Amino acid sequence: MRLLLIQNAEIYTPVHLGKHDILIAGKSILALETTISKEAVLAIDPEAIIIDVQSAFVVPGLIDSHVHFNGAGGEGGPHFRTPPLQLSRFISAGITTAVAPLGTDGISRSLKELLAKARSLENEGISTYMYTGAYGVPSVTITESVMSDIVLIDKIIGTKIALSDHRSSHPTVEELRRIISDARVGGMLSGKAGVVEAHMGGESIGLHIIEQALEGTDIPLGQIIPTHVNRNGKLYTQALNYCNNGGVIDLTTSMGNDGNSVKPSEGIARAMKEQVPISHLTMSTDGNGSMPEFDSSGELVKMGIGEPFSLFRELKDCVCEEKISLEVALKLVTQNVAERLKLLNKGHIAPGVDGDVLVISPTSFRLEYVIAKGEVMMSEGKIVKKGIFEEI
Repeated sequence: MRLLLIQNAEIYTPVHLGKHDILIAGKSILALETTISKEAVLAIDPEAIIIDVQSAFVVPGLIDSHVHFNGAGGEGGPHFRTPPLQLSRFISAGITTAVAPLGTDGISRSLKELLAKARSLENEGISTYMYTGAYGVPSVTITESVMSDIVLIDKIIGTKIALSDHRSSHPTVEELRRIISDARVGGMLSGKAGVVEAHMGGESIGLHIIEQALEGTDIPLGQIIPTHVNRNGKLYTQALNYCNNGGVIDLTTSMGNDGNSVKPSEGIARAMKEQVPISHLTMSTDGNGSMPEFDSSGELVKMGIGEPFSLFRELKDCVCEEKISLEVALKLVTQNVAERLKLLNKGHIAPGVDGDVLVISPTSFRLEYVIAKGEVMMSEGKIVKKGIFEEI
C-alpha cells in the first residue's frame, strides 16, 4: 500500500487545527498527528512520498455539487452544445469530487452517457456522482422512476428539476411535491441523500413554488436544494429569507460578472452580515453549463459557459476580498456540501476518510498540490495526472 506523508501543514479540516502532519495510506487518511516520523514511514515503505509543505494551508479537496462534466447547453441549436470536461479541468480547480446533472437538453443528452462519463472520471482519479432527471417533468430516468434510479444505481444520489424558468416544464405544486417525496423515499431506501437539485430561473415566482410544495408536509426543507439563487438580486434576497426560515441554498460561482447576478463571495458576506446560518449555504460552479442571455422577448442574444475554476476563485475571494475566515469559507465548498449530499468520506480531513486534500500557498493563495484518493494530481503548481486522451 502506497504511503504519502505531508509534513508541517497548517491544517484546516475545515476547522483550524494548526500545525500537523498527515499520513495517507492508499486512498484514505491513516493518521493526523502533530508529528509523524519521516524515518518510520520510510522504514515501512521505502518508496513513500514525502512532502514538506512548510506551513502551507492544507485543506479538504473541493466538492462541486453542480458541474456538467459530460457537457450541457443546446439553447440556440446543436452548435451550442458544450463539450465534456477532461480530468485536468478539475485538478486545476482543486475539485476532487464532482456531481453532475443533465441540463436543458434531456432529449439528445442521455443519463446513461452521463453515468458512463462519471465512471470514466472516477477511474481517472476523482470521485463522481450524478443526479437523475433533467429540466423537464416528467423526469427522464434510466430505470422506471426517479425513486428506482436513486435506489438501484450507485452513482445517482438525487434528482434534478428546473423551476421558475422559461425553459422549465412549469410543474404544478403537486407535481413538485411528488418528485420531492419520491426522491426522499429513494434516499431512505438506499442510504443516500435523495435530494432534489432545483435549477432556479429568473421568473418572478422564484422560490414560492418550493414553499408551497413543502407546506403541510413533514419533508425537511433540506430535501430540496435551490441552485443559481444568485441569478439576480431579487431572487437572492428571497433566498436569504428562505434560509432564515430553515431552507438551504446553493450559489453559482460562474455567475456574478454580468451586472445583474450577485457575485458569490459578496453574496456570502451579505448573508453573514444578515446572520444567515452558514451551514445553510453552499457554492457550486455550473461548470461547462451554457450561460445563455435572453432579451425581453425570450430570444437568445449571447452565450457563455460555466468555468470549473470559478469555485476556487470564489473561495479565494471570500478569504482575500471579503475577509471571511478560511475556516468558514471552506465549509461552503467542502463540509456543508458533503453533509447536504451525505458523502460521509468527503469534505473534511480526519483519519479514515478519503485522501482528498489540497495544499494552498498562504501568501498567494495559489494551489500548490492536489491529492485525490491518495494520488498526487498536481505537484508544485503543475498538473502531473491527466485524463486518458489529454496531452501529457
